[in-house]
Amino acid sequence: MDFKTVQDPLHGSIVLDGVFLGLADRHEMQRLRSIKQLGMGSLVFPGANHTRFEHSLGVYHLSGRMASSLELSKEESDAVRAAGMLHDICHMPYSHTLSEIGEMRFGLDHMQAARMLIEGRLRTYSEKDEELFGAEVPIAEMLGAAGISPRKVCDLIAYPESPAMCLEAFSQENGQSYFTSGDYLHQIIHGPVDSDQMDYLVRDAHYTGVTHGAVDTDRIISMMRVFNDRIVLNRGGVTAAEGLMVSRSLMYTSVYYHETVRIAGAMLNKAVEASDLDLRDMYLMTDSDLISSLEVHGGSARSIVRNLMNRRLYKKAMVGYVADLSPDQSRDLAQYASYEDRKMLEQEIADLAGTDISDVAVDIPSESALLSKISIGKTDVSILDGNRVRSITKLSTIAKALQSRDTFRWAVLVSSPKDKRDAVGHAAKKILGM
Repeated sequence: MDFKTVQDPLHGSIVLDGVFLGLADRHEMQRLRSIKQLGMGSLVFPGANHTRFEHSLGVYHLSGRMASSLELSKEESDAVRAAGMLHDICHMPYSHTLSEIGEMRFGLDHMQAARMLIEGRLRTYSEKDEELFGAEVPIAEMLGAAGISPRKVCDLIAYPESPAMCLEAFSQENGQSYFTSGDYLHQIIHGPVDSDQMDYLVRDAHYTGVTHGAVDTDRIISMMRVFNDRIVLNRGGVTAAEGLMVSRSLMYTSVYYHETVRIAGAMLNKAVEASDLDLRDMYLMTDSDLISSLEVHGGSARSIVRNLMNRRLYKKAMVGYVADLSPDQSRDLAQYASYEDRKMLEQEIADLAGTDISDVAVDIPSESALLSKISIGKTDVSILDGNRVRSITKLSTIAKALQSRDTFRWAVLVSSPKDKRDAVGHAAKKILGM
């Protein structure tokens, strides 16, 4: 059987064999070499030039290790490895930076789009590449020929839980009845200790140079078990799970919600909004394709993106920090958490400041994040303690404390070009009553 060994700076040797070698060479996967994992993060962390491609290989590798540790069947192992490799195949340029505007205009998130692309219901290349890729079969055909269910792979990517439970899946174990939903497979891709986050936390910390990404993946994987159709960790894995949770919480604060990173991302969104680009095909573009298209477009889009590429960033005009907000102010801000409401707020601020909406960027976390202190959502790790499953928060004061730790220091971040900062800041404070 043909195989290749890829050397990864985090995981060492990653073996690509059989259909997985063919999948890695597909043009849909190769596009990910040109999609930065951390979006605009390299403007703050110069080493953060890693891509979605190596992350996808890492998730494939860790998914396979989990499947082996759990002693899954070859059919299940192949399905989760394929899902791990393909889970980001429809990411837009600059990864999550444009996710919100893409979903608003395209109507699908990147996981739903991945299903359509794998099944052959989305075009997989631009018109200029017809000669190169026109004869290639859909990925689903490759998977099917290798004995891997395309539907199962797509379900693992698109749904965080098993999409349905049927009576045929009803079982009993030790006198306890339950549905064999196969949720343990979904938890390998989407779960409190999944392969996706275990790779991106360690990989992002490595390339940004921060020291918060130490995760004992070996210990976590060795402690994994399937109990009543769910993934649990033996009690001996509590400390390693605590380490992962601490890493995730600190990485969100120091990297993913870094104020300057968010401002750079807001500028890219402003450039796209100022253009008339057709976002329906953006999942086919690379980072450089998008920047070139915005530059060619001209006007405000070109001006913003040229400033962005030369790190002439918008400045903070107003910041509302979580620690300074009253409950009433948090509730008031929550009404602007959706994309459409933020655009209305930006227009109102721009009008009062006497400037264009392209000069005002408002960043507000999700409504649930503003109104609740439960962080990230992935804190409910199940621990097998003897014959009983307990939440890690019952066994770990660290885990319990992390549920009430604010993921981000700020609740509203308003930015603008330097010469408009004072006017925009005053307008934002007046409108928001801050």
